[in-house]
Amino acid sequence: MTLTIGLIGGMSWESSAHYYRLINEAVRARRGPTASAQCLMWSFDFSEIEALQHAGAWSELAERLADAGKALERGGADFLVLCTNTMHRLAGELQAAVDLPLLHIADPTGEAIAAAGLRKVGLLGTAFTMEHAFYRGRLEERFGLEVVVPGEADRALVHRVIYEELVAGVVREPSRQAYREVIARLVEAGAEGIILGCTEIMLLVGQADSPVPVFDTTTLHALAAVDRALG
Repeated sequence: MTLTIGLIGGMSWESSAHYYRLINEAVRARRGPTASAQCLMWSFDFSEIEALQHAGAWSELAERLADAGKALERGGADFLVLCTNTMHRLAGELQAAVDLPLLHIADPTGEAIAAAGLRKVGLLGTAFTMEHAFYRGRLEERFGLEVVVPGEADRALVHRVIYEELVAGVVREPSRQAYREVIARLVEAGAEGIILGCTEIMLLVGQADSPVPVFDTTTLHALAAVDRALG
């Protein structure tokens, strides 16, 4: 039996489009050339979400996520995929609002890192993801990982590129080089792998930009959704 995936996206649509592509490509690879995913998507206007994030209005954001989750539940989704790392800060509130399971983005990431035999990893993401415990803590508690983040100036740079460039579909070579340098400093600090912990970062850098293994949360999350949907 194929399950229906409920995608909560639009944060930003640039990465949500990659979720849709990755999920459908994986279903086609497993089920045949005419197969595609059975899914529903709720897509936010990210300009509203971004403004609320930077205003610290997390309670309102939680309400919006809950409304999206309930709409997908009414529409027939069997489980939820929240297509963003940052908004997993509100994963508990979303899960409490619905009767559907939520496939947490940190879990397939932690599983992949553990399977690679790594223990200390560097985390790139928005400032919200890098500086708060909701993401790092799950990786540390569930998978026994040591998660390190860039220094203050590097965190500001990584965050700025995400919100000023990547969410708008802008990919600049100077930003790619700057990210490579941030990655190099994390490796110098002992990181054995790098988590691309914002779903847009995969638009800018990948394995070719890192001397250690890279864990792309967008791809890992999308493929885990296919595993769940197809059993």
